[in-house]
Amino acid sequence: MADEALSAGAVARRLGVAVTTLRTWHQRYGLGPSEHIPGHHRRYTPADLARLEIMRRLTAEGVSPAEAARWARQAPDPMPTGTVAESRIRRPPGRDGGGTIPVGRAGPAARGLARAAMRLDAAAISETIAHALAAGGVVATWEGLLRPVLAGIGERHAATAGLIEVEHLVSRCVSEALAAASRAKAPTGPARILLSCADEEQHTLPLEALAATLAEAGVSYRMLGARVPVAALVEAVNRTGPAAVVLWSHTRATADPAQLSALLAAPRRPLLVLAAGPGWHADTLPAGVVRPADLAEAVSLAVAVRDSLDRSRGD
Repeated sequence: MADEALSAGAVARRLGVAVTTLRTWHQRYGLGPSEHIPGHHRRYTPADLARLEIMRRLTAEGVSPAEAARWARQAPDPMPTGTVAESRIRRPPGRDGGGTIPVGRAGPAARGLARAAMRLDAAAISETIAHALAAGGVVATWEGLLRPVLAGIGERHAATAGLIEVEHLVSRCVSEALAAASRAKAPTGPARILLSCADEEQHTLPLEALAATLAEAGVSYRMLGARVPVAALVEAVNRTGPAAVVLWSHTRATADPAQLSALLAAPRRPLLVLAAGPGWHADTLPAGVVRPADLAEAVSLAVAVRDSLDRSRGD
């Protein structure tokens, strides 16, 4: 833990709670920031953060907020020994609300988001994502915050067949946040990029992240969404004449190369066809299809082909 004092927003992200929750704990139970510099907002010290961590863990276990605050105020360190608090705080691996979702080497914000996800705390989840988007943009938020947590949820589900409710809530919050980010930018001009999931593909969040990143870059797009039959996709291409089509596949089961071949054979063939997602394998792609390595590369390619088409048309 860093020694510097932290703002309320930074503490909320580390703990995976909403800032409004911190304010409530401060006003009702006296667990507020203790560092005060005249002319500045109060800041949370490492000792304050330790007490709040106890508060968060105990309330997550079902202890009443008043009782949890009493233990937090009395605790001489983050893990008081020989107390009821310790028996609740020192739980076996896998029982802690944050530790049940692995996030690898991701930072404090991802760990806080994982804890909020396990508590099904939609307000804290949405607040954490919104702050990250405002501070670092879509690509950084997707790569450093959302992907690690979503991957961790998927890993736990594969191992336990659980966390379905967690995945659904987090997905909804992520989708809402990305949609809000797209609306905030609202690029004008003709939509040169067509975004679609492969036939029977239902994992749309990465495609929504791409849409939000395109909006952030000022690129207009059309989003067809999940489970688009190849005939419908080709019809959309013929009707709109996009410069680039991005076809997303999350699993090998939905990555039928025939869908890509159909795009290449369309009467209004796009300048660029991108096969995005882990479902596609390079050795199965038709000639002329590009497989971007990540979100940033997909955006870069889409922007380049959009600009090329606009120059050729004199737009």
